[in-house]
This record gives sequence, C-alpha cells and structure tokens, in this order.
Amino acid sequence: MTDKIRIKDIAQRAGVSVGTVDRVLHDRPNVSKPAREKVEKALKEMNYQPNVYASALAYNRSYTFSLLIPKHESEAYWEEIEQGVRKAIEARRDFHIDVEFLYYHRFDNQSFIDAYTKCLDSNPDGIIIVPIELEVTRVFTNQLHDRQIPFILLDSYMPDLKPLSFFGQDSFCSGYFAARMLMLLAYNDSEILLVKQMKNGRVTSKQQANREVGFRHYMHDHFPGTEIIELHLPFYGSRSEYDAMLRTFFAEHPHIHNCISLNSKAHIVGEFLLRNNKRDVQIMGYDMVAKNAECLREGSISFLIAQHGYQQGYSCVDTLFKAIVLKKKVQPVNYMPIELLTKENVDFYRRTQL
Repeated sequence: MTDKIRIKDIAQRAGVSVGTVDRVLHDRPNVSKPAREKVEKALKEMNYQPNVYASALAYNRSYTFSLLIPKHESEAYWEEIEQGVRKAIEARRDFHIDVEFLYYHRFDNQSFIDAYTKCLDSNPDGIIIVPIELEVTRVFTNQLHDRQIPFILLDSYMPDLKPLSFFGQDSFCSGYFAARMLMLLAYNDSEILLVKQMKNGRVTSKQQANREVGFRHYMHDHFPGTEIIELHLPFYGSRSEYDAMLRTFFAEHPHIHNCISLNSKAHIVGEFLLRNNKRDVQIMGYDMVAKNAECLREGSISFLIAQHGYQQGYSCVDTLFKAIVLKKKVQPVNYMPIELLTKENVDFYRRTQL
C-alpha cells in the first residue's frame, strides 16, 4: 500500500540518502540530475503517491485569499456566493485558510480599482474576481500574472485574461433555455415582458447581457411574431417607485400575461403581483434567493433558474486550495448546471459543494 512506503524505502531503492529523497519529494534545490533521476525512477517503480494532505498540514502555514465582489444588499445572488465561500473556509480550517472580502460598486471603475489596489497591497496567495469591464479588469490581472498570483473568475468568463479557473453558467445557453421554458406558457401570447434593472442605461452585469442575447436568439428563431416589450426599473429604486411603474405598465399593457427577469430580482414583480392579486400574470426569474422562492411557492413566479451561487462560492475557494496548497491541477472551465425550479420542487433544491 502507498501509505506504507517510507522515505527510507525509497532511498534504499534509489541508492541515495534519505535527505536526497526528501529534497526531491518537496522539489527543493541542491539535488544533482543523476540523483533526481534515480529517485524519480524509484518513485515510479514503487507507484508512490504522496499524501498531499499530510504534507500540506505538516508545513503548518496560513493562506489568505481575496474575493472581489460587487457591493450588494441581502436577498441577492452575491449573498449566496459569500455563504458558499464561508462554508469552504470552515471546511478547510485545518489548513489555516482565510478569505478577505473586498467590495466595489458595480458600475464604478474607480471603485473596482480601489478594491484591487487594496488587494494587491495585502499580497494574497490567491484571488477570486467578479470582473468588471474587460480592459479595466485586464489591468488588474496583468499585475497578478506578473506577481504569479493565481486567480479565478466568477460569474463572467473572460478567457483572454487567462485565469486559473472559471465558475459560472454558460450565459448564452442559459438565456436560450429560459426563453424556451417561458414560451411553454406564453406560446399563444402576442406580447411578453422583459423586465430589466438598469443603471446609467446598462444592465447590471455582462452575464445578464449575454443571457439576453441567448434569450432573443431563441425568440427570433422560434417566435419571431411575439413582441418583446421592455420595462426598465431603476437599480436603486424603492418599493413605492417600483409599484407605481408596474401599476402603470400593466394598465397600459392589459394583454401581457407572461414576464421574465434575467437577474435575481424577479421578486420585485412577483411581490407586486401578489399584493395586487394579479393572478393572470406570471413571471420567470433567476436565483434561489429567499424572496424569489417565496413568490414561487405563492404562485406569482412560475419558474426560477438556479445557478448554484452557494456552490460557486464554495468551489472557487476549494479550487484555490487544491491549486495552491495541494499543488494539484484544476479544471479550467466549470459551467454550472442550468436547473429549473417550480413550486413543486423548490423545497427539494439543495445546496451542494463539489
């Protein structure tokens, strides 16, 4: 058995000292090429597999990772991410891993720059980044490459930045799938509503923009005669402001019975529908946050697409742990499943980690 192979056994097989074997196993200097080749040959012949967990624990050092994430309120997708990160810290507590949470304003490039400057000053062992605009993020990641600090991209995939790994949904496929599910209900409708939260004329993430591309692609191919009417809600609006806008919209569009939101705030419309007893209108949305789940149970939301924010947060930390602490190779691209939740199965949805 591998766990019974001692360094002494390897040294005897290779015809070198125990110290030489130890230096080879831990990739330390001062080993001649012939001696290294002898040890590597012995390791292969003996089918030696190091106990990486024991080795990592033996070093008894601490590791600090950083998470750059948009500033957010509760009941948001990002809160699920954070909960998964905290669970991963707890799961790896024996290895003295900590994560520093750094927040930036979603539409403020300078806020992102300030956050990553603080991150660079702390010189972490690894970083998880929810990216902002490509070129702004590139300035940061170029510095990380220069410093040889591995980083993971979360939510938005930007392969040009050459991250260690990525976690998130395939946004185009997700939007395409969402349109297909919505039209199971709205196949006879001449109009459907696309609700978008906007700030400065933009949606709140690249991921949402890509979902909309997939959504419209499906509609163009399969329901070209269905009109997509947009309602833009302000990103930082109040409940009374939202209610007034929704009341006016539905009064002006009495033929709309099906809506979709491509972010985690479908509950804004769902709660309005419940308060106003509008049972002839349904909305579809994203993310298993508590307010969305309650609307799903009450019937104002018809479907939710879950993207496992909790699992993404957990997996990002676990992947940095495997790459940095255990020196293992990791999967470069990790697309989350596109899961459809209804009131019949929402209570069976479970948070799981890889």
